[in-house]
Order: sequence, then structure tokens, then C-alpha cells
Amino acid sequence: MNLNSVRGLRHLIEENDCNYPGMKKIKIQGKDLTNLPLELFNLTEIQVLDMSPEREACLYYKLPHIPPAIGDTRLENLKVLLLDTNDLKVIPPELCQLKFLQKLCLSNNNLKELPREFTNLVNLQSLHLANNSIEFFPIEILRLINLRFLDLSTNALREIPGLIEKLSNLEALLLYNNHLDRLPPEIGLLTKLSCFWIGNNRIQYLPETICNLKRLNWSKTNCVSATLDGNFLISPPKEVISGSPFS
Repeated sequence: MNLNSVRGLRHLIEENDCNYPGMKKIKIQGKDLTNLPLELFNLTEIQVLDMSPEREACLYYKLPHIPPAIGDTRLENLKVLLLDTNDLKVIPPELCQLKFLQKLCLSNNNLKELPREFTNLVNLQSLHLANNSIEFFPIEILRLINLRFLDLSTNALREIPGLIEKLSNLEALLLYNNHLDRLPPEIGLLTKLSCFWIGNNRIQYLPETICNLKRLNWSKTNCVSATLDGNFLISPPKEVISGSPFS
């Protein structure tokens, strides 16, 4: 099949993906990732663009960079962009022109920072940045006030800024396996959190405001809600010790 033509690419469009029912999705993988057809960005109808290698045979071929053409406004219907498990080191500013994106997956790459234009992605609700090389919390994220899900697990983060309170719509915040030694008191203002993973860090003291996160359940049998294992906690709140929900 000729992937260097819009007609050929349209044969790859599917609408029966159980994860994105009713949405027009196209998946590019294998050798095509190393020589991405630019005609892909002329498909105005696609809503889900998946360029994440999955099968073991496909892992030999990874996207080395994102073409600036991805920011072409012809992708005006794109809602979901999947770029996990590639060899990306930089996010081009042009990607940030996709202002209607709701979900962006960039986990398992080699990213260290985000471009300042990232603040343009105002409709993002779900951002996946796990397993990269991010040392400093990207301040650009703090402008994305519609975020509900943020995954920064397995990076090299040393600090979470107090301005995290701006992300007041967050329901899930994953900070597992970083280098954090504390949490800001403002974390207690994220009262919609029902999933909070902070295990495998270097945290000794939890702010008292953490008791404001009443939707969390610290029970060890409910690891989906909250995890603390792998820290060095000193005198944590009794609710954390007992593993009971805050009330």
C-alpha cells in the first residue's frame, strides 16, 4: 500500500477501536515511523493519531523526531495523539498548534523539557510524560487548567512547585519513582484528586494539608487510589498509617 498518498493512507483509517469508539483513528508503525509520510498531516478527518510502537517486532523502528508539519491546521479534528515509546528528545513548537488535543501521550521517550508554546494546548485533559528524563517540573503544564490526568512517573523530578494548585481539576497525579524529598502545602488544594501516586521517592514529611484530599484512600489494598511505599516518612498523618480514607 502506498503510504505516500492521501488515498493510500485513508485505507488505514479505522473506526472500531474499543479504546476510542466512534473516532477515526490511524496507526503508523514499523519502518514507516523512520520515514514518516508527510501526507499523513493532510488527513483532516482523523481524530486519533497513533505513532507508538507496540509489538516487539516494531520496537526496532522508532520515531526519531516529530516533523514540524504536524502543526499544520489541517489536523483540526485531532483529539488524541499517541507518541509513546519512541526516541524523541525534543517536542517541536509546531505540535503546540494542535489546540484541540485532549490527550497527549509522550511516555517512554528521552524528553528533558517542554517548549514554552506547550501552554497553547489549553484543551488537554490527559498528559502522559512517564519514563523520560525530566528534572524540573515543566512550568508550561501549570497553564493547562483543564488537565484531569497527569503522569510524570519515573523521571528525575526533585521538586513540585506550589503553583501546582493551579491544576485544580486534576483527578489523577502520578509522581511515582522520582527524586522528590517533599511536597508543597498547596498539594492539599487539589481536592478532586482520587488517584495520587508518590511512592519510590525520598519524602520524609507530608504536609498537613494532605488531609484535605478526602477522595484518596491510603489502604494498601487499594493501590489504585494512593501509594506511598518506598519513601522515608517520619510521623505521617494517622490516616496514612492506618490506611484509611480521609474524612
